[in-house]
Amino acid sequence: MVNNTKKKSRCGLWGLLLLLIPCSIPAGAQRLIYKIDIKREIDNTSQLFLSKGLAEAHSLNADGVLIHLNTYGGQVDMADSMRTAILYSQIPVYVFIDNNAASAGALISIAAKKIYMRKGANIGAATVVNQMGESMPDKYQSYLRSMIRSTAEAHGKDTIVQGRDTLFRWVRDPAIAEAMVDERIVVPNLIDSGKVLTFTAEEAVRWGYCDGIAETVDELIRQHLGYSDYELKSYSPSWLDKLKGFLMSPVIQSILILIIIGGIYFELQTPGMGFPSAAAVLAAIFYFAPLYIDGLAQNWEILVFISGLLLVAVEIFVIPGFGFTGIGGIIFILAGLILSLLNNFNFDFEGVSAPDFGRATLTVLLGVGTGFILMLWLSDRIGNRGLFRKIALITDLETSVSVPPLDSLIGKEGIAETVLRPSGKVRIEGEWYDGVSESGFIEKGTKVKVVRFENAQVYVVSSGAYETRTRHL
Repeated sequence: MVNNTKKKSRCGLWGLLLLLIPCSIPAGAQRLIYKIDIKREIDNTSQLFLSKGLAEAHSLNADGVLIHLNTYGGQVDMADSMRTAILYSQIPVYVFIDNNAASAGALISIAAKKIYMRKGANIGAATVVNQMGESMPDKYQSYLRSMIRSTAEAHGKDTIVQGRDTLFRWVRDPAIAEAMVDERIVVPNLIDSGKVLTFTAEEAVRWGYCDGIAETVDELIRQHLGYSDYELKSYSPSWLDKLKGFLMSPVIQSILILIIIGGIYFELQTPGMGFPSAAAVLAAIFYFAPLYIDGLAQNWEILVFISGLLLVAVEIFVIPGFGFTGIGGIIFILAGLILSLLNNFNFDFEGVSAPDFGRATLTVLLGVGTGFILMLWLSDRIGNRGLFRKIALITDLETSVSVPPLDSLIGKEGIAETVLRPSGKVRIEGEWYDGVSESGFIEKGTKVKVVRFENAQVYVVSSGAYETRTRHL
């Protein structure tokens, strides 16, 4: 009898606890949805926005990330980086196509857990094109075909039981994704060969590439995600984020490399430190700073670049001619610029793909090559015939300014007071003159002889070269 009483009291206690538990849990806990707007071309800035947005959503323990998308496409490499981040996000990522998800935008959308569209929106047309809108060769299309197909496959298959039969159907049919890239892909009852696939919202729903149609973000969250009580927080990029995205564009990086190389070249042509060196330093800061902040450019990679500059300076100012030191300096400069664009850790390049290495190398070589061509062009046009013709002094100094007659100096001997490479200072009979070497590099302190004069400058050769020249005459 006592035992039965104890059992009854225990049952009553457990029943009371079961009644209290539901009261301790909120009936409808508020959900946090984090929204990232991508309403621009898919480029470095878009990739940066998504990366920082996903990181902030994770730090806030958001229940879901909603990408509000409207784009005509952009860079394939940036789209690849974005779709990878979406596929492997620990927080479910949804896409709301406001109007367009073309080309790279289609790839990003297919990576999301769910796709929602407005009426009148479109998704598809992911063929790789060049700057003129022309279709690229098949090797580029092949890579994107594989990428978009594997993205669709990543969502797996649904299991459908029909009577005694069990069927497996792709959540997103990879063949349909591939047909958005290649006009040769045929999907029965959907598209014939010769056409690149683009879906309207209704068509996308019918073929499993849209999980619902909504007109607003609020409608999407309430009706399709099922969150009646939610908090919506949006990623707000700072001006620094926008500047970083702009500076990390391959085109801008190539221009900065051009300015670095051009500044070094033109500084070497003029004595002292002036505007070219300031432009080169500023361009180097703009090039390395965003890469360093993002962890791409490491200290040793920047030191490799600086070491290259020092080697080139030693070759020019200390060692006559151009040999091993100069070549080594150029290799170090290029290596520093390329390595800073790669996502490696110290000397571990396991995570660096061939396309990433190729893009980094192409960016640097494009900047260097363009800079070299531009330097050759500007060298002949800066001054009284080129860019500064309206502000340059073009009057003949020999006729308008009183200059001591220099023809009497021809044949006289002097001393090179500075290194002539080829310009510098020479001293003849106690007087200093602007001198130009006509016999190559002349060291400071070398005896020289005047062979001619022009524009208030004496043209000299070393004494040994003068004697050889006289014998030949």
